[in-house]
Amino acid sequence: MEKTIDIGQYIAIAVKWLMANLRPVFDFIKTSGNAGIESIEWVLVTIPFFITIALFTAAAWRYASRGVAAFTLAGLALIYLMGFWEETMQTLALIISSTIIALIIAIPLGIWSAKNSTAHRVIRPLLDLMQTMPAFVYLIPAVLFFSIGKLPGAFATIIFAMPPAVRLTALGIQQVPADVLEAARSLGATQKQILFKVELPLALKTILTGVNQTILLSLSMVVIAGMIAAGGLGEKVLEGINNLDIGLGFESGLSVVILAIVLDRITQGFGNKMSVK
Repeated sequence: MEKTIDIGQYIAIAVKWLMANLRPVFDFIKTSGNAGIESIEWVLVTIPFFITIALFTAAAWRYASRGVAAFTLAGLALIYLMGFWEETMQTLALIISSTIIALIIAIPLGIWSAKNSTAHRVIRPLLDLMQTMPAFVYLIPAVLFFSIGKLPGAFATIIFAMPPAVRLTALGIQQVPADVLEAARSLGATQKQILFKVELPLALKTILTGVNQTILLSLSMVVIAGMIAAGGLGEKVLEGINNLDIGLGFESGLSVVILAIVLDRITQGFGNKMSVK
């Protein structure tokens, strides 16, 4: 069947225009982005494994529970003993860098969306698009703009993982009781003081839930990003699929699951502790 409307050709024209006119910008982002990711990766890989395991276990004990701490200790030790420690740290570096950049963009957007109805009407459908578009599609512009490697993996991960943080930041601020805001205004608080001393503290639990979701979505996308040579556990999973190596596929997949549970429980516990304060 012939196409009546070819939206794809306009997207392709826009991407080609960006590649032709903004190549130096993309090269700069790629160089600086790769340097940042590799720096985090170097730190994580250089730190002895037992220190990293001890730090994660202590965090799990402090913010979650003894059971989570025991799981963290056993799970991370299992990853090391299976020989996937370096790949796990590479994946963790990509998650950390992607999550930080996603939150730097997402939280201000969420605040703007909560306070401006026009911005909300524009941002909401964009978030719907970002969340429902198949994750593999994000790899295409990432490769076109930045070739293959870690930075395009982070680029695709940021787009995929950002929407929950925007939505939950906006939701948290919108749920601040009106009488509390009125009381703050009656005491002479400025808009800036209301935002930083009333709205953001009261919305903290919801915002931290968004941070938790961003981290978990980053982890799921980082595995897919292994298809464009982003490294880490994703490449091992892909290697297992390509070689029909069930052992390699299961062990690398199990490492992803353990890392996901550890990060989820610690960030969830941290969010609960902070909201209680």
